[in-house]
Amino acid sequence: MSFGLLAGLQPANALIEIDITQGHVEPLPIALPVFSPEGGDAKLAEEMTAVIAADLKRSGLFKPLDPASFIQKNMSANTQPRFGDWRTIGAQALLAGSVAKQADGRVRAEFRLWDVFASQQALGQQFYTTPENWRRLAHIIADAVYERLTGEKGYFDTRIVFVDETGPKDKRVKRLAIMDQDGANVRYLTRGDELVLTPRFSPTSQEITYMSYGGTDPSVYLLNIETGQREIVGNFPGMTFAPRFSPDGQKVIMSLEEGGNANIFSMDLRSRRTTRLTNTAAIDTSPSYSPDGRRVVFESDRGGSQQLYVMNADGTNAQRISFGPGRYSTPVWSPRGDLIAFTKQHQGRFMIGVMSPDGKGERILTEGYHNEGPAWSPNGRVLVFFRDTPGANGGPQIWTVDLTGYNEQRVTTPSFASDPSWSPLID
Repeated sequence: MSFGLLAGLQPANALIEIDITQGHVEPLPIALPVFSPEGGDAKLAEEMTAVIAADLKRSGLFKPLDPASFIQKNMSANTQPRFGDWRTIGAQALLAGSVAKQADGRVRAEFRLWDVFASQQALGQQFYTTPENWRRLAHIIADAVYERLTGEKGYFDTRIVFVDETGPKDKRVKRLAIMDQDGANVRYLTRGDELVLTPRFSPTSQEITYMSYGGTDPSVYLLNIETGQREIVGNFPGMTFAPRFSPDGQKVIMSLEEGGNANIFSMDLRSRRTTRLTNTAAIDTSPSYSPDGRRVVFESDRGGSQQLYVMNADGTNAQRISFGPGRYSTPVWSPRGDLIAFTKQHQGRFMIGVMSPDGKGERILTEGYHNEGPAWSPNGRVLVFFRDTPGANGGPQIWTVDLTGYNEQRVTTPSFASDPSWSPLID
């Protein structure tokens, strides 16, 4: 999936930007005229523009304006905007583009992002790719707009791996599946003839680790998404839980049960050497590295109930960080390093929340029927999780919520879905 970038269009210093550190962000009004179909492929131009608009709107930071309100018509990447016309309808930013199929079969997409108030160009880029990658190209353009106007990397050119669940509630068939972050392009990675759990993306590559219960003992696998190559990390006696990669992708950290209690181990993927990190009579599980690899957050009942602890990566100096009412579980460290997401159960409620690594500033983002399993977008601004729907015919669904807690949305999947994990940006 190669993309060519022509960097001949230079951005100017625009005035508009979005401060996404606020508690509640007012979406920025942006005009997105349908990209000009150079060469006549109007359908492709419309579909690309729709994907870009949907990405930006779903982030909660942008408000695409109604095309029926546009005064200036027939915009393209090379059309000079009449800025007064765009100010009249309340646009603060304008994204205009063109799409064309080249003689060699590739697709060329060119766009310019305009600062309407400053009457100047904020960004301009041009890409080439193959026709089957047009959706990725749309996500890449949305990421470029997001980054220019927020100052942070986008997360649209990413994928989510999850467990697809079909069949009756007491006999669910569970398959590993992967999709674009907006729910498109679902692809199945396993056949469903063995139980699969807790898929987790590597932070550095398009590779996942997951649990499989195909035989008598659980196995931990590595799976390369691009090649389909599967490699066993190891078979472990008893139960194994929640394997996750280290930040550099060179280790897997997990919980192994021995003699009725569970402790945390790390495994070097090159040497296959296993190191024990905790040694208690309690249940220590769900470990997650900090992005610098120096610390690990995990859940433990060593204090009498499920709580969150942070320790050094070698297992020393474990400190409890959760002190609110209820039980805390499934902690995962933000790729930014500033927050830890978790699941919390209290008085029959299931909540997804965040707190600082020292336990301060606990904040609940969403609650619902059996919320569980948060995972971070690669820019650390959005969480994906799953939520059960009640009833005999109910099942899990995938949702996202941003750090404000105001922008909660379901990601549509072909069937029930659980245990989502977000990929890094695709290379």
